[in-house]
Order: sequence, then structure tokens, then C-alpha cells
Amino acid sequence: MEYTIGALAEIAGITTRTLRHYEGMGLLKSLKTNSSGYRIYGDAEVDRLQQILFYRELGFDLKGIKAILDNPEFDRLHALESHRRALMEKQREIGTLIQTVEKSIQACKKNRPMKERDKFEGFKRELVRKNEKTYGQEVRNSFGEEELFKANAKMLNMSEADYAEFDALAKEILEKLKQAEAAKDPSSGLAQEVARLHKQWLLHTWTTYSPEAHANLAQTYVDDPRFAAYYQGRAAFLRDAIQIFTKKRVSPTA
Repeated sequence: MEYTIGALAEIAGITTRTLRHYEGMGLLKSLKTNSSGYRIYGDAEVDRLQQILFYRELGFDLKGIKAILDNPEFDRLHALESHRRALMEKQREIGTLIQTVEKSIQACKKNRPMKERDKFEGFKRELVRKNEKTYGQEVRNSFGEEELFKANAKMLNMSEADYAEFDALAKEILEKLKQAEAAKDPSSGLAQEVARLHKQWLLHTWTTYSPEAHANLAQTYVDDPRFAAYYQGRAAFLRDAIQIFTKKRVSPTA
């Protein structure tokens, strides 16, 4: 079938201005222009728009979406299956948060404390949501959507004991990183202990580990000011310690 720009905008629930913007940046080109000067879109364009809107829902920026869709190895079926998994996970997250709120409301009405386990489950979901909003795009760019999905799933399956260890490791890393950085030697025993602890911390959410991925992540800490702020100005030192630990050197991104 073929659609005018107005018809496609109505079907997709977006504006014609948005479609013109997509065409202007080469993200979605119309099939042709009719005799009246209206843009016309065919089935292939509709399929591409569907992918664009899926990726937008998952938090991708337009430049990132264009890079993905223009990749000659792009597989539409694989992308749709990946979208389905991500959306089902979002559905589960929202469902759990709703249940947590409902339980909180009932606890307030009955003037009794909410069970700690129920609080914890809601907390994990909220943590994943915040991480997705803040760092999701960067993680996808560096490691791919599939790895982000697996990491989120592993986080959500953590027991309270596992999460307590995960949280304690994060605090221990910051504390020992401060001590190690003062000596200005990323190859020192303490600095390498920090790198080892960082690997142990990652394995709470990573399903597989490789020195290359670890080193790449450490470089991301330096390149992204949000990560750099989290590590309190010591991201470069942590990166150097991890590169020594993994024996991998990563060039800074442009």
C-alpha cells in the first residue's frame, strides 16, 4: 500500500513535521512525490518507520537509530525479537512498580509497615529504570542492546544478599580508589586490588566477562562526564589500573 504523508502520520501517531524532519536528516526517505507534490510512502518506508519508533521508545537518539538501520547487516526479524524482549521487560517492570505502589497504599491504609521483600523488589525495578534513563544509550552504544537486556535481567534476579554484596563492593571500590589514587601508581597492589574488585562488581550484572569489555568500559568512565563525576575525578586513574589489570590499552574516543 501507499500512504500520503498525512495518512502515515495519522497511522503512526506522529506529526507530518516529524516525518519531514526524519526525511531531512536522511532517517526516513519517502518513496516518491505525487503529482500534487505530496510525499508518498510505501511498505518498506512504513516498516522502517516502525523500527524508528521502536528504537525511540527504547531511548535511542535519532543519529544512533540511523546508524543501526543503515547498517547493511541490519536484520529486521532479529530487531523485532529484540524489541519484543525489551518491551516485555518494561511491561514487567511497570507491573512490579504498580504492585509495589498498591502494597504501599494498602500498608498506609491499614497502618502497618510494608514487607521488606516487597520494598526491595520495587527498589530493584526503580534502580533499573533510573540506570536505563541515565546510562542506557551509552551502554547500548558500547555493548549492544542484547547485553543491556541481559544485565538488567540479572540485576532484577538478584537476591537481597547478592544486592547487599553488590552495593558493598561499589562503596569499597570508591573508598580504596581514593586511597590508591593518592599514591599516583595504577600498577600498585592497592590499585590492582581496586581493579579486581571492579571486575567482581561487574560480574553481579554481566553474564559474560572479557578483558576487552572491561577495558572499554573503563575508557567510557573517562569519556563520559557523568561516570567521571561518579568516580570523583579519579576515573582516569581507575581506567589506567583496569588497563594494567586486563593488559588492554584503549584509545580515547574522538
